[in-house]
Amino acid sequence: MVLNQVLRSEESIARNVCDQPKSEPKSALRATLLATREAQSEQAGQPARNEALARRIQEVLARHDAQSVGFYWPVAGEFDARAVVARWLAADETRGAALPVVVRPHAPMVFHAWRADSPMKEGRYRIPVPAEEKIAVPELLLIPCVGFDMDRYRLGYGGGYYDRTLAAWPEGVRPVRIGIAYESGKCRALPHETHDMPLDAIVTEAAIY
Repeated sequence: MVLNQVLRSEESIARNVCDQPKSEPKSALRATLLATREAQSEQAGQPARNEALARRIQEVLARHDAQSVGFYWPVAGEFDARAVVARWLAADETRGAALPVVVRPHAPMVFHAWRADSPMKEGRYRIPVPAEEKIAVPELLLIPCVGFDMDRYRLGYGGGYYDRTLAAWPEGVRPVRIGIAYESGKCRALPHETHDMPLDAIVTEAAIY
């Protein structure tokens, strides 16, 4: 009941935020969606959202045969996937996980191996990264989304890091790309460039798209 009320509220928020003139720049939409998400993180319904989203991520991970998962350190009201990934790792000692590391601005990221007890250090943009710089190449990526649309296009932070990283991915080992978002970030259609590629799926607290 609580989650249903939360989702009805989020549908209204998403319509109000995303149904803007198409001439509105991505930067304005991004700022609005980020502000909405951060405000939402302080609301009473947030624990219910997070529990539902965690269950759906577990479902997606169970659908795929990946032995290594890349995810992200949560910032700006993003869903915190660390507990979900830690449980997934604990179920099979042969599995591995990794976090993205910005090596230098405007360059592809690398992934460094992570476990629940990994020592961390401050990386670029003050985002924690594993202290041990052990390179990993994940088979499945959990990618944070500021916004998304029904064609599974993602609105990110505007830096292009995931685009460059995926373009530079080792040939022949393309990862499964799963977007992680809240329903409040759902838009009917996002502006995108010809080189943009849709994700394989988007997971929210309400659905797997």
